Amino acid sequence: MNHSTGQTPRTRLRRIVTALVLGLSVFLAPALVLAVDDPSEMLPDTKQEARAEAIGSQLRCLVCQNESIEDSSAGLARDLRRVVREHVAKGETDHQIMDWMVARYGNFIRLSPPLSVGTILLWSMPVLALLLGLGLAFFSYRRRAATPVAPPPLSEEEKARLAKLAKE
Repeated sequence: MNHSTGQTPRTRLRRIVTALVLGLSVFLAPALVLAVDDPSEMLPDTKQEARAEAIGSQLRCLVCQNESIEDSSAGLARDLRRVVREHVAKGETDHQIMDWMVARYGNFIRLSPPLSVGTILLWSMPVLALLLGLGLAFFSYRRRAATPVAPPPLSEEEKARLAKLAKE
């Protein structure tokens, strides 16, 4: 206990930690505010806004790549949300909006791309490569085991040398 201030070391440590947390929160608060969407980008009609959010939740942020454009605070995601809301406000269907996005950015824009031959091949290639490697290793091993390797016959010079060594 510090007699001059009347504080224990534990109390002093608590005050220092509290001061650090409050000081850091002053610096972190602006960063958290930047992640909040601008209310002006929302549509005035709640049904249209709900549709736009549903469509946006199916579209991938091209910057973050594992977030939807509705969850991302990236500038490109903000632009894509604005585009989706413009199309919704024009009265286009969900299918038309999704087709427009896919035509512009490819199937990568979709968080859940449709099942196609390409996606089936993409997901099955590692398994196919493993099976192919195991098959090649198996048949290579069987071929080596099935064909014994016999040494070539001795030449006349080697036979003479062998006979000479055997006599010694």
